[in-house]
Amino acid sequence: MEDFLNVVMDRHNQIAFLAAVATAAAAITLLGPMLARDPMAGRLKEVSDYKSRLRDEHRESLKKKGGSLRTETAKGVAREIVEQFKLLEFFDAKSAARKLAQAGYRGERPVFTFMLARLVMPFVACFAVGCYVYIFNGFDLGSFMRLVATIGAFAVGFYLPNIWLSNSITKRRQKMQLFFPDALDLLLICVESGMSIEHALQKVSEEIAVNCPELAQELALTTAELSYLPDRKVAYQNLGDRVGTEGMKSIVTALIQTENYGTPLGQSLRVMAAENREMRMQAAEKKAAALPPKLTVPMILFFLPVLFAIILGPAMLRVFGMDGAE
Repeated sequence: MEDFLNVVMDRHNQIAFLAAVATAAAAITLLGPMLARDPMAGRLKEVSDYKSRLRDEHRESLKKKGGSLRTETAKGVAREIVEQFKLLEFFDAKSAARKLAQAGYRGERPVFTFMLARLVMPFVACFAVGCYVYIFNGFDLGSFMRLVATIGAFAVGFYLPNIWLSNSITKRRQKMQLFFPDALDLLLICVESGMSIEHALQKVSEEIAVNCPELAQELALTTAELSYLPDRKVAYQNLGDRVGTEGMKSIVTALIQTENYGTPLGQSLRVMAAENREMRMQAAEKKAAALPPKLTVPMILFFLPVLFAIILGPAMLRVFGMDGAE
């Protein structure tokens, strides 16, 4: 162990390691654009697979006349471990699946991977922090504080998957909320031109696929559900649950009312489109109003000392120069 620590602490080895990391980062930066995959191809494939699965489930339900639906099952080590430790019941698999769908991860495989991460991450974080504070003597802590840091890392590791999932959901919703008013305007134009809601959603998903592939994917999935689910209201409710924004929930409510009572959809879409544009403008104005307070501290720390040095510097040099002359 002492030899290993000597090798790690050797300055020449550290410089060689940093040079290797810099070389690898440069290679990834140069070769990354060449090896990058088209994200739209993956999203279109996911929508196609979802349509195929819905079609198979619909056919199976017609054959069995109300029997259980045949669904695609995930296989692998993650599934075996999760089922062996019964993590689906312990961690509330339904809630996890709903949150993963809101983050853009659908199917059984992401659920099993997330459950396995919740099981493994506490031990990984505990092991990493324990090695750092005990072996490498990080932070120069005492014995009790080392134990506290290790236990705290275990607790933090338990919540890390949930924190990552919440951040993913928030970022995805913010991006969809940014382009939602434009999508709503396009949907209004399509509906008022005489298109059905299925064709309108499909057309809007195609038009906004470049700017906001997340929202386009959700609308395409809703089109697939409208084609194969027996109850259209379920498709609209699923759209509201996956997106989760207030504007989308209002649209879902208007669509359900149109299905139930035959109310005109165009007027509701026009009002909600205006409201969402106003909400987007208010959000931009709120960010602009919050900019001066945020700039106060950087200006005090970085601008004012330089300004004082430029203004008072010559006078101070002259004063000290006169004192030196006397």
